[in-house]
Amino acid sequence: MENEIKIHAIDGTNDLIGYGEINRDELHHALFNLDYFIIGRYEAEQFLKSTEDGIFGSINLIKEYEQDNFGEVTTDFSEAEHVANMYAYIKGEELLSLCNIWDYPEILTDKHLKKIVKTIQEMETQ
Repeated sequence: MENEIKIHAIDGTNDLIGYGEINRDELHHALFNLDYFIIGRYEAEQFLKSTEDGIFGSINLIKEYEQDNFGEVTTDFSEAEHVANMYAYIKGEELLSLCNIWDYPEILTDKHLKKIVKTIQEMETQ
């Protein structure tokens, strides 16, 4: 899992602490769909080159994910920003799954969010 995605998830989850409860099903959306993960074509290209999947592996991952989940592929692969942001969206979903988010109650409190942050931080050291 890319460190940048973990850091993004940690920062975003920390930002949610203190603002009240959040629905577990909306956490991924709040972290990876309300704002861009990366802005700038060059930055996006550099990020994609550095991923464990590489540029073409990232594109294939997105194609499979969108086909499986939406029945069609909609990401504009001619724009590196679109590819990087969709890649982060998918990997963010995987990250939260690794945190066993579905074992948490439907409504997440600050206590739950702090535990999720701690779990992600512990993943960084592995």
